[in-house]
Amino acid sequence: MREYQTADIRNFAVVGHASSGKTMLCEAMLACAGVINRMGSIAAGSTVSDYHVSEINRQISVQASLLHLDWLGKKFNLIDCPGYADFISEALGALRVGDFALVVVNAAHGVGVGTDAVWKTATEDGIPKMIVINGFDKEETDFDKVLNELREHFGTRVFPISMPVNPGPGFNQLLDVLRNEVITYAGDKSGKFTEAPASGELAERVTALHKQLIEYIAEADDTLMEKWMDKGTLTEEELRAGLHAAVQKQSFVPVFCTSAEQNIGVARLMDVIAKYGSSPVDRKTVAALDASGNECDVTLNGAETVCYIFKTMSEAQFGELSFFRVYSGQVKFGSELYNTDRRTTEKIGQIYLLNGKNRETAATVNAGDIAAVVKLKDSHTGNTLGSPKHPVSLPKVVYPRPSIHASLKSTAKGEEEKVATGLAALHHEDPTFVHVVDGELHQTVLSAQGELHLEVIADRLRRRFNVHVELGEPRVKYRETIRGKGDSKYRHKKQTGGSGQFAEVWMRIEPKPRDTGVEFTQTLAGQNVDRNFVPSVEKGVDRAVVEGIIAGYRVVDVKIEFYDGKMHPVDSKDIAFQTAGYFAFKEAFTAAKPCMLEPINKIEIRIPEDCMGKVMGDLSSRRGKIQGMDVDGSFQVIKANVPAKDLYRYSSTLRSLTGGRGVHVEDFSHYEEMPRDAENKLVEEYKKHRSEGNAQHE
Repeated sequence: MREYQTADIRNFAVVGHASSGKTMLCEAMLACAGVINRMGSIAAGSTVSDYHVSEINRQISVQASLLHLDWLGKKFNLIDCPGYADFISEALGALRVGDFALVVVNAAHGVGVGTDAVWKTATEDGIPKMIVINGFDKEETDFDKVLNELREHFGTRVFPISMPVNPGPGFNQLLDVLRNEVITYAGDKSGKFTEAPASGELAERVTALHKQLIEYIAEADDTLMEKWMDKGTLTEEELRAGLHAAVQKQSFVPVFCTSAEQNIGVARLMDVIAKYGSSPVDRKTVAALDASGNECDVTLNGAETVCYIFKTMSEAQFGELSFFRVYSGQVKFGSELYNTDRRTTEKIGQIYLLNGKNRETAATVNAGDIAAVVKLKDSHTGNTLGSPKHPVSLPKVVYPRPSIHASLKSTAKGEEEKVATGLAALHHEDPTFVHVVDGELHQTVLSAQGELHLEVIADRLRRRFNVHVELGEPRVKYRETIRGKGDSKYRHKKQTGGSGQFAEVWMRIEPKPRDTGVEFTQTLAGQNVDRNFVPSVEKGVDRAVVEGIIAGYRVVDVKIEFYDGKMHPVDSKDIAFQTAGYFAFKEAFTAAKPCMLEPINKIEIRIPEDCMGKVMGDLSSRRGKIQGMDVDGSFQVIKANVPAKDLYRYSSTLRSLTGGRGVHVEDFSHYEEMPRDAENKLVEEYKKHRSEGNAQHE
């Protein structure tokens, strides 16, 4: 591919809620530009974007795909992003390196939670938005309804550049506001069209819209505003000259109507992007931190190289592939760049321009462009590479916290190391999931963005690292404590010939306030017990605290007083007092009205108002306690406390109850006493498990 001037590059992320048609829109763009001869389909697994095994099998986008094409002499770098919240990291990374966001909305379903999420991120990143309402060839589409919904969510300046003339099956005509024309598309998915002047009611409507568009454009430029105030209008040349600036300043948010599957409206959308869309020149500088941690600017025409890795992934054919955008200077094959985050030097290997899995090599990538490089040895998502002479660090993407958890169990012996290596590698590619090896409960816990995200991670582990793993419900970190006081006088005596063991420990325990921990004290008086044995008793108590007494969970919030005992001049030793302390604490604990505590999580749920009844009912069934409610635009926000045990895979249930429109975040809040019936069940399960274990050892 030929080299492009920076001003002729269009970097944009294609984002939106799941199933809005993003992948097919990208497919139609590639077809219009002649990159592909005919459009593929989701059902056949033949699109350029969705080429990974998990995407073909599930018929959804799982990874962001980098695509490129030439249109009207401009280079488009499109990043087709998944719409499912489980894979939000892909969209967040793409928005960070895009110069504008192309937000796709389903014509039948309207604005979804995913639409709001990417809109918010694009706004925070300071990039303009364009909207595509897609799917007007489907039944029950209502343009005015969707437009009003968009304006409710994103402001009154959401403005149609095109409108459907005959929505529904057979849809093939658009009213073009910029040209005051009706555009009729061929029915062969070629994207070809004919133009005719608007007439009748359509002419009246487009004239009114055209006047409003001129007003928006004039607002973005003082010179144009003066001309508009003088003449009451702008010439066609003045309008087109001001259109780019108006989009950059978001004086209005352009809306386009399409049917991506039928390739209707796509070519005109591409025309507007090529002529008026954002280029890297519109963001000549980006903020960064220098080697001393001070703020500095990276400029597009700077002499020193600065680039940002926004995505990494591993592929069987190429190994690890790093997607990057160049913000200053240029990246060349064979050059050496410094990773300011890892403080290592990387030699740049083969550079590729991508269209899904299709590659073409490039020797150099200039400022403003996007490409991928293979086999960087220690650079990952979010890292900045640049000149060793001028090391800077670009701000990293902030990812949402995981909202769903599962245990990962290896079903084959001896694979633990391979599983750990695989999880570490996958986390470098996808920072939105985390894994923790829980030593207390002896399990590996995966935390991800959703149930589908968990399944995809497990699939990648099995396929790429050849391990045998399965997902399950994670064990909950219950706690044990007491409600009353307890006392014990435990004697440990062991005589087996030769030197024996003897220790007697007198112990009192009482409850402490919640979350104040375990406190061990000694109030020995006289010479009944040598003070050297106090640490031994404490060791024994600590072991019992960690093991648990009634159900095998850690003891909390107890004050322990070792106040007296007895010893033997020969048989008393460290191990004897450890053992006596261990059993003395167990006896005292059992006598002090023991009880179980369960972890309570605070959750914040964001849902459409029409789902309130179902969600509130479900929370009640989970023993949830409502802590407050709020309104955020057209969404309701519920704050509640819910036992952690009852939140297993809650995000999946919430999506089911809300048609995929509900999201939640959860955090640990506190511990509180379990209901008696639940506690009895837990204790019985523990006793049964122990008796089965003892039987196996006999």
